[in-house]
Order: sequence, then structure tokens, then C-alpha cells
Amino acid sequence: MRISTKGDYGVRALIELSHHYGEGTVQSAQIAARQRVPEPYLDQLLTTLRKAGFIRSVRGPQGGHALVKSPDEIKLSDVIRSLEGSLSPVSHLHDEGYQCRAAHEIWHQVEEATAEILDGVSIADLAAREREYSGTGERYVI
Repeated sequence: MRISTKGDYGVRALIELSHHYGEGTVQSAQIAARQRVPEPYLDQLLTTLRKAGFIRSVRGPQGGHALVKSPDEIKLSDVIRSLEGSLSPVSHLHDEGYQCRAAHEIWHQVEEATAEILDGVSIADLAAREREYSGTGERYVI
């Protein structure tokens, strides 16, 4: 499975919002600058994340974005599914009549293993890793 910039930037936006959880909203310009994400693209991703129920958005000069629930409750698997779609390594895995049964079993195992790993990681976990690395000048990027 390959995560596109859509998934990567969306996760980075949620990590940034998790650093400010409970403090109110954060403007998209601040998220874009801190996470080095192009703001126009970020705005599209924030809309997707809002529609998926991860964030709330407030318009206006004092507006911005905030997480709807605790970063501990947001699984990476759910975020990736909302931004990227299926976790399947092949697009046609769940189509009826998939022809190669041996490959189907392997691709299904890959999908299950990916889901298990991503289910075990929350946005809070990634935010903690980022804070840990920021002390050394490095950033944790998935």
C-alpha cells in the first residue's frame, strides 16, 4: 500500500491539531506553515477531514479548525481510509469474480496486516513521536 501526499498531509494536519487539542481552533495558515503543507491543498484536505467527522471548522477572522474528539480516539486506519479509500493493496480485491485465488489470499492478508498496524496507532501516538523528535531537531513523518 502506498500513502499519497493526500494521506500524508492529512495526517500531518491532524497531528498539528492534536498539539492544540482543547485550546480552541487553529487557522489553516498556521497548520500549513508548521507542517510545511501547501495551504490551498490543505484546505481541501481539511474539508474532507471535516466531512469524515474528525474536525470541526469555524469561519471568520477568529475561526479555524479543531479536533472533534481526543487524539487518542482517532485511529490512523480510519484517517487513511477517509483520505485514501480502501487499505487493499490492489484496487479490485473485493470485486466479485476475482480470478486468481492464490493471489487473492495473499492480498487479503496484506490488507488485514496493514489494518492491524494502522488500527494500533492513534493521532496522539504520532503527535507524541513528533514532540519526541522535535527536541533533537528532527521531525517524525510517516
